[in-house]
Amino acid sequence: MLTLKLLRDDPEFVIKKLAVKNFDAKEIVAKILELDTNRRSLQTESDALLAQQKQKAAVIGSLMKEGKKAEAEEAKKEVAALKERSNELLAKAEENNKELEAQLVLLPNIPCDLVPEGKTAEDNVVVKMGGNDPDLPENALPHWELAKKYDIIDFDLGVKITGAGFPVYKGKGARLQRALINFFLDTNTAAGYKEVEPPVVVNAASGFGTGQLPDKEAQMYYCGLDDFYLVPTAEVPVTNIFRDEILSAGEIPQKLTAYTPCFRREAGSYGKDVRGLNRLHQFDKVEIVRVEKPEDSYKALDEMVAHVESIVKALGLKYRILRLCGGDMSFTSAITYDFELWSAAQQRWLEISSVSNFESYQANRLHLRYRDENGKTQLAHTLNGSSLALPRVVAALLEDNQKEDRIVIPEVLRPYTGFDYID
Repeated sequence: MLTLKLLRDDPEFVIKKLAVKNFDAKEIVAKILELDTNRRSLQTESDALLAQQKQKAAVIGSLMKEGKKAEAEEAKKEVAALKERSNELLAKAEENNKELEAQLVLLPNIPCDLVPEGKTAEDNVVVKMGGNDPDLPENALPHWELAKKYDIIDFDLGVKITGAGFPVYKGKGARLQRALINFFLDTNTAAGYKEVEPPVVVNAASGFGTGQLPDKEAQMYYCGLDDFYLVPTAEVPVTNIFRDEILSAGEIPQKLTAYTPCFRREAGSYGKDVRGLNRLHQFDKVEIVRVEKPEDSYKALDEMVAHVESIVKALGLKYRILRLCGGDMSFTSAITYDFELWSAAQQRWLEISSVSNFESYQANRLHLRYRDENGKTQLAHTLNGSSLALPRVVAALLEDNQKEDRIVIPEVLRPYTGFDYID
């Protein structure tokens, strides 16, 4: 959430920067400034009334001591009228502040200066490419055909049990999933991230804190009886560990990693891009989250991008890194780098990670602060990244490592799988 101070100090800057995200903020910014003016006016009037009440209360005491009961009773009536007016102001202020909060959360985060202008994914900028084209046999199969051939993922069984987008992993397919999760977690902890195991359901306050609510409510699975949401990513519960916290200077930075299943409704998804593992309603993902001082957050972002790249390199897959344009960025992000793997069998790029800096946007919603060296309380910066999301990693691993009669497991995974190939 953007701060009122920023909107007051330079509304034109906010409007101009949000236009990079193809977001017209003029009307909302004007409404926020109007509500903020009302808020301050109501507060000023309320403070004046409170001062009058205190003054009158003192006068009543003096009048009673002097035996001037009639005048004291009249003063009491005046105090009662002042209290009634104060209550009216408090009700107006509460209504005004609710509307102000509702308007503030409609504004997305401001993109940083590194974000390129653009409207769609076609305008994203490729900043790096790595890896080599795989040597595939003739008539190479897409992963959903390989899954059926080697009986490692059953999409039809998932439909029977639940519905489309909930596959069942079997045999070596299930072991490959577990191997990837452990490999990702071990790599993250070796890089200094502390492993946590959070809940996979969260309350509305947690969804609001990281920006999933109210922006992405339609994409989340909701448990109405308990007013809980299934997590769309471990970012939500892990970042909310720090909600309503003031960290000391020695407690920052924070570096955490977690594995969770993730649940996304993916409403409106259809066509060839959702076949097999390309787009699921339930999938496994390992996440990294950081809390940083503002002056250190972009260095941390570079470290996170390099860390995710090291994992992709270790798997031996062809990849590219994109800096997302304003129109393709998330509501909450100040800058995002996407990682994509090349699927030679499908002849398309598959997104497998997003690494983002949210600057103070999430922290403001979370009330996440820290005390600097001078003891001053400031908003922290939050960052997160997938390291990695499993479905499309598995898709690329199966497709790009297929031979005529087997699928070769990357060497780095063999200590985790316990086998060298799938046949």
